Amino acid sequence: MNKPVDIPVLLREREGEIVVLTLNRPTARNSLSEALLKALACALSDIANDESVRAVIVAANGPAFCAGHDLKELTSRRTDPDGGRAYFKHIMTTSSAMMQQIVQLPQPVIACVQGVASAAGCQLVASCDLAVASEEAKFATPGVDIGLFCSTPMIAISRNVPRKLTIEMLLTGDMVEAKRAAEIGLVNRVVASGEERAAALALAQKVASKSAYVQKIGKQAFYRQLELPLADAYAYASEVMTENMMARDAEEGICAFIEKRIPTWEDR
Repeated sequence: MNKPVDIPVLLREREGEIVVLTLNRPTARNSLSEALLKALACALSDIANDESVRAVIVAANGPAFCAGHDLKELTSRRTDPDGGRAYFKHIMTTSSAMMQQIVQLPQPVIACVQGVASAAGCQLVASCDLAVASEEAKFATPGVDIGLFCSTPMIAISRNVPRKLTIEMLLTGDMVEAKRAAEIGLVNRVVASGEERAAALALAQKVASKSAYVQKIGKQAFYRQLELPLADAYAYASEVMTENMMARDAEEGICAFIEKRIPTWEDR
């Protein structure tokens, strides 16, 4: 009898200085099982410490990008002595930590969305720094339809989409077409079906062509200042820019601009 082949839930590829992480549970609509959450967390931890990686793309195999949490896996734990409470908390905490890893990653992260991204799948898109979507992609937070309000997806989406539009998504569960998603700020651009990976790679390559040091401090500053009062944000950003000015790449970049030449980055 042949031994069953273990199919990895997450694929990892290199495209030069770019890593592509591909969700690989197509028959389960790439729902975020415990195994997939752990695989993503491990991959992100590795990438964070790899200075040769300058950008990351999160993509998916199959017709759907990500259907959210694995509801069958969650429901199976209702027979636990506590009704599943401890496991539910474990999954939500694990998922939330992974989403924060994306935000905290030194490298920019780009979502490449080819199909439906719903619930925690929509959260995953919103957690990425940038997003490219196929014209066939759709987005939703439909938890309200099954009695499970999308409270954790709400965190990431509300930091991308205006309040009235976010709460409409949450209260109705309605699908948002790709074009509308771009209009409300959930994705950066929409491309023809089948061209989303090439478009995401082109965007990643453009990002990767800049100083990795500057991208790192800039990304960190962007998210931190969002949470600060206006005066505190300016004080913080002024300190960041002062330190940035002392960096070798700032000196090189400014000199290259003045001398009308292409800068040579050293990522420091």
